Amino acid sequence: MAAPELLTALLNAPGPSGHEEEPARIWREAASQFAEVTSDTMGSSFARVRAEQGAPTLALMGHIDEIGIAVTNIEESGLLSFTPVGGISPEMLMGQRFELMTRNGRIPAAVARKRIPPESIRDRPRPELSDLHLDIGAKDRAEAETLVRVGDAGVWFGPPVDLPNGRLLAKALDNRLGAYIALEAARRIAESRQAQVDVVAVAAVQEEIGLYGARTAAYGLDPQVALAIDVTPATDVPGGDARRAGRIELGMGAMIARGPTLNKHVTDLLGEAAEAEGIPYAWEVYSRTTSTDADEIHLVRAGIPTGLISIPTRYLHSPTEMCALEDLESIVRLIVAFANRLTRERSFVR
Repeated sequence: MAAPELLTALLNAPGPSGHEEEPARIWREAASQFAEVTSDTMGSSFARVRAEQGAPTLALMGHIDEIGIAVTNIEESGLLSFTPVGGISPEMLMGQRFELMTRNGRIPAAVARKRIPPESIRDRPRPELSDLHLDIGAKDRAEAETLVRVGDAGVWFGPPVDLPNGRLLAKALDNRLGAYIALEAARRIAESRQAQVDVVAVAAVQEEIGLYGARTAAYGLDPQVALAIDVTPATDVPGGDARRAGRIELGMGAMIARGPTLNKHVTDLLGEAAEAEGIPYAWEVYSRTTSTDADEIHLVRAGIPTGLISIPTRYLHSPTEMCALEDLESIVRLIVAFANRLTRERSFVR
């Protein structure tokens, strides 16, 4: 099983928070084949599949930004100081290749650690951000300034890789997977013409730095119900703990979240749809917030009934995130089944 062509294109497109233009363009071009496509001033993209006039709206929210870095200073040596954009630990950065998005196009860069005397390295086995710098091969500051500017952003460099057993290895699975699933579900809903609700797929921006795109997108759409689609840490790795939120394993299917901020009627309907359609799924448990776009969506306006579906993913916030493609298919099928069960009369009032 190989990754879908659209997903591969999204994964190859650099788009850290605040710089999502390239993956958003690819997403909107694909959406224009079957939906009404718009965007907003934040950069979030919308693909609306209409039902009958006056139909309520179901929003499918997957954020399209990824974590990255940004240049903060150009040293006299031509080396660059930088800061993370989103949550990246320093040890995950050291020794990695990046590409910077500049006015001159993409510039390759390497992250390196300042030299520490061998006798001192035992005292600092883990690097700190202040120990790291970017090297773009410039001989001095003057040359570096012709290539990059302070504020230029970058992402890990490396193409997606199809692995055995239908597994996919790539950067930015968090959360190009969600943006892809939202659009693919909307496409199938448009194709079947069975839904009684308007379905709007959303590629939201700036999730990794504060869930900002989802907040404004949900306010503008004011949907009757919404589903957030994101990744979740798999427990089938060393150190994984099923006691935290339940068993979360590659190949288990759609992870349907249960928790106090998620609408019970939405969650129950997702479970009923999965059971009725024979779709692989499991429950994931949250006791407070979810650290996904669902946290913002459910608070917008007078409150939007919100559910959360997640893809089990290994090695999150690294250049080697991994998922099972069969789980993507399970989630797409579940969203379609959920949408087809919605009617004008459906109430999510608690």
